[in-house]
Amino acid sequence: MSGNDYRDAGLPPQAPAAPAKAARRAAAPEAIGAPVGAAAGSLAASAPVLSAAEIGAKLAAVAAHVAIEVVAETGSTNADLLARLPGLRGAVLRIAERQTAGRGRAGRSWLSAPGASLTFSVAWPFRGPLQRMAGLPLAVGVALAETLAALGVPVQLKWPNDLMKDGAKLAGILVETQAAQDGAIWAVIGCGMNLLMPDEMEAEIGRAVSSAPWLAQMDRNTLLAALLNRLAGVLEEFDNTGFSAFTERWNALQAWRGQPVNLLDNGAVLQQGVAAGVDEQGRLLLDTPSGRVPVLSGDVSLRLAS
Repeated sequence: MSGNDYRDAGLPPQAPAAPAKAARRAAAPEAIGAPVGAAAGSLAASAPVLSAAEIGAKLAAVAAHVAIEVVAETGSTNADLLARLPGLRGAVLRIAERQTAGRGRAGRSWLSAPGASLTFSVAWPFRGPLQRMAGLPLAVGVALAETLAALGVPVQLKWPNDLMKDGAKLAGILVETQAAQDGAIWAVIGCGMNLLMPDEMEAEIGRAVSSAPWLAQMDRNTLLAALLNRLAGVLEEFDNTGFSAFTERWNALQAWRGQPVNLLDNGAVLQQGVAAGVDEQGRLLLDTPSGRVPVLSGDVSLRLAS
């Protein structure tokens, strides 16, 4: 499949002009726990019911082989699929209305509420090798960002695994890998995306986050099908080419490009420089007084310099 074959597969119409009144800000997917009181319950009651059959009916050919599972509640969709990897025979999309033990990168908890966010994971087999998988979270970010742009919700990508809207976090990505006995590499790709959130949860997070009210108005089955259609095409392409095919696309979507940033580890500044994109391995490039420095992701965080 060429890099363009999947780009418009199964996408509904774009967003209309933004309404005069902005929707409330939502909690960033950097934490998942229990929903908050009656507000969360009312959101769940008003949201269209997620249906594996309805999502499956909207899939393009590139994603038609993916098994789809919808559960009302689970601890973590990533943990569920990781535990089942030895018995899986093909790709699986697992969606939860509510996660009680969701987590983000570096083991951070992840806050969500039924009907107010999308929380899902995809298990996908790759040929490998393992060292080529380092750029996978960035390629996934490209897939999600391009889908949202086609829906009229432009976003930017913050290295290595966040989607930003209006300068604040809209979605986060967590990729975990496991080698199979046959030499294949399984990746479990988790995503949490803010649609709307109760005011109580916004207060609990206590920092700037973003939401996507237009997406919250969509049928979530249609939205998930659009995301999976694009993601399946990207994952297939990544398996053939690695991250190099996505470098230019990621750099075109980069947040904070050309701005001074700090690389942090547990709050301590490890490196300072000007964000200059990523290379073909998915490493962040920082321009420093001593030259351009490539940074490979670990449990580090990127922040704008004050």
